[in-house]
Amino acid sequence: MRTRGAPQANETSIEMDYTLATIGARIRQFRTQKGLTLQALGRITGLSPSMLSLVERGKTSPSIGTLIVICSALEVHMSDLVAIEERTVRDPVSRLGEQPVFQTAAGVLRRVLRADHMRGVEIAINEYAPDTGSAVTPVHHAGFEYGIVLEGKLTVEVDGTRHVLHPGDPISYESSRDHRIWNYGADRAKALWVNLERA
Repeated sequence: MRTRGAPQANETSIEMDYTLATIGARIRQFRTQKGLTLQALGRITGLSPSMLSLVERGKTSPSIGTLIVICSALEVHMSDLVAIEERTVRDPVSRLGEQPVFQTAAGVLRRVLRADHMRGVEIAINEYAPDTGSAVTPVHHAGFEYGIVLEGKLTVEVDGTRHVLHPGDPISYESSRDHRIWNYGADRAKALWVNLERA
């Protein structure tokens, strides 16, 4: 028998799941940008890798204290964990002026076009200044990535093999493979990336 409060309770549960998934995905993103494994982050924070994994997958509700410790280790603010959450997941349009822009590394700007962590996808445009890239050394993490160069030239290194991409060239690979993106050119480069949280 349906109670009068059931629909509202269900909507609250969905919103909670979405928020936890968003926070977890953002923690994973900041961790991988720093080239940290779950074990390394665990050593810094004093939290177990299994606990951190649950948080990143949105499978547990972390305490405020836990989030403070994680944010301190990643050198980010707590507000950064939910900054890209959409005002409403039902809005089919993401306006240019509403798209958040982050500096993910020195000289690299990431404009998030759409982040839907309930479905495990993030679409973004990255701009790379000359002689900058995603990380100094290759990183790996969970998920799958699709990229296509829009302007300039990018070198994407996957498992030690370098792929030079020009405008219109797409690339895709499992994020668990060691990878690194770098702009060796003299001009800025721009690429569209679609990141799936699950391979």
